[in-house]
Amino acid sequence: MITIKSIRELKGMQASGHLLATMFEGLRDVIKPGISTWEIEEFCQDFVKSRGGRLSEQGFEGYKYGTCISVNDEIAHQTPRKDRILKEGDIVKVDVTCNLNGYESDSCTTYPVGKISEADKKLIEVTKKAMYLGIDQAVLGNRIGDIGAAIQHYVEVENHYGDVRELIGHGIQPSIHEDPEVPHWGKAGHGLRLREGMTITCEPMVEAGGDWHIDQRTVDDPNDDWVYYATPDGSNAAQFEHTFAITKDGPKILTLQRPYDGLEKYIPHFDEMDD
Repeated sequence: MITIKSIRELKGMQASGHLLATMFEGLRDVIKPGISTWEIEEFCQDFVKSRGGRLSEQGFEGYKYGTCISVNDEIAHQTPRKDRILKEGDIVKVDVTCNLNGYESDSCTTYPVGKISEADKKLIEVTKKAMYLGIDQAVLGNRIGDIGAAIQHYVEVENHYGDVRELIGHGIQPSIHEDPEVPHWGKAGHGLRLREGMTITCEPMVEAGGDWHIDQRTVDDPNDDWVYYATPDGSNAAQFEHTFAITKDGPKILTLQRPYDGLEKYIPHFDEMDD
């Protein structure tokens, strides 16, 4: 079921998204060579809880943690680990959902760990731009397929990377996963028509090796049968994700991080509107 959000609901999601965005901003100073992915989990938990929120991934479909932290060839859904120590040159994806006063937000950022290769810099830049190209298609009258088509063309045709098919964006609120499904590939002009008040995520995952398939793997923990995903060829992968609302003034990103330079058109102002 797809729910159309009221201004009151959008305000709640904007506050949740702002909390999540400031957490991601704080991670810029936390992520460095020598820390474990478990320390990232602890930072995120402490940051959000101390401000009245909670990490809503924890407990969802049996997941034990508040973050998914995937390194290098790990595409998504890897668990935080005390023995996974980041080293110079790694790239790390931190994917988090936040609930504040009953309102959800969802975001992911790929961070460089120290100095990274030029190839990985390009992978990160292309993935981030692909996300924004997809979000730019989320205007009234367009369809879900317009989002995916823009991402797929930029990733696969213009840059010859792999555009992951199996893991997709989604609607959000009141739970972290709602209809509609939002693939990052597809045909322009096809799929569900976008309506004002819909809230969805765009979260492309890009493989440097050019393959769009994924390998399913079980975490290395005898007490946990959780599954994560990695590239079949061992190449690195990147991911970015934002939660945003469809409005008559274009897509408004609820998880936008500072600085806003060049991103002003995405800034929401629901907190200034009457319910």
